[in-house]
Amino acid sequence: MPWEAKKGQAIADRLIEFQRAVRDRIISSRTISGLEKIDRSSSADTIYRIDALVEPLIEDLCREWSKSTPLILIAEGIEDEEGREGIKVYPRGTPVERALIQLIIDPIDGTRGLMYDKRSAWALAGVAPNRGAGTRLRDIEVAVMTELPISKMGRGDTLWAIKGRGTRAVRTEFAGGLQQPLLIAPSTADSIDHGFSSVVNFFPGTKLVAGELMERIAEELIPSTEVRESSVFDDQYISTGGQFYELVVGHDRFIADLRPLFYEMQGKPQGLCCHPYDCACWLVAKEAGVILTDGLGGPLDGPMDVTSGISWIGYANAALRGKIEPIVKEFLRKRMPR
Repeated sequence: MPWEAKKGQAIADRLIEFQRAVRDRIISSRTISGLEKIDRSSSADTIYRIDALVEPLIEDLCREWSKSTPLILIAEGIEDEEGREGIKVYPRGTPVERALIQLIIDPIDGTRGLMYDKRSAWALAGVAPNRGAGTRLRDIEVAVMTELPISKMGRGDTLWAIKGRGTRAVRTEFAGGLQQPLLIAPSTADSIDHGFSSVVNFFPGTKLVAGELMERIAEELIPSTEVRESSVFDDQYISTGGQFYELVVGHDRFIADLRPLFYEMQGKPQGLCCHPYDCACWLVAKEAGVILTDGLGGPLDGPMDVTSGISWIGYANAALRGKIEPIVKEFLRKRMPR
């Protein structure tokens, strides 16, 4: 059974406070040079200096929270006493089975855009009851995401969801803290025509196959004359949380991130792709009405770890899913190894 509303909101409030601290640390860091330089690398991703800047805030959160609630932290760049990457139990020495919750965090999702002051990143967090090694993304019952601004921004958004109780959102003025409700309204359009739709091709390795799939979708859904008139727009937002946000507020019609499947299709080792911590706030999108799948038609899901590759597609509504999903399935069927 989902947590009661009071408990869920208390968890959301704690995560909102933590992410506000992350946001404030980012804002205050703008006088620091070299944030785009590499701090270290992990098996999941590169950790830049801007990432390392906020890591102590995660430690503070978990230490304080675990005084009342033993927890398991899943996050990039950490390890437990036994050297296992991406997991740590609080308080120290607590047996894994004694933890009450699992907390999955990406403190800066969209580091690359943020560290060059190009585009907002997002702080992401999700909490699930601890069900041991079998705990999965689908078990998350509270999720929060907060916008991490570039230097010229004066406002930013925070969204949160409690399972079964919808998504809420506010826009905050950084100077003074004034908050206003933010409209949650995924697109109701039943076509990709004259709207934003994307197949992720952030990095070399899957660009050709991603472009081929996007061309196939446009070819099937848009008359050739309109394709020539540039009636479908592409926005490569290098942040899974940011992509979820674009779907939630109605900016994008559909987004597909199928990099693990694309690597498999080409017989390549898996390169950098979406990981479970990037999807920590999937519940925010789902509770807002966005349809999230695993790219093959099943629900978005994955283990609570930092290394598994996650393929996903987000549709703003069922009508779009009905038109696009068969094209994607057929494209993958023809090209996947048998």
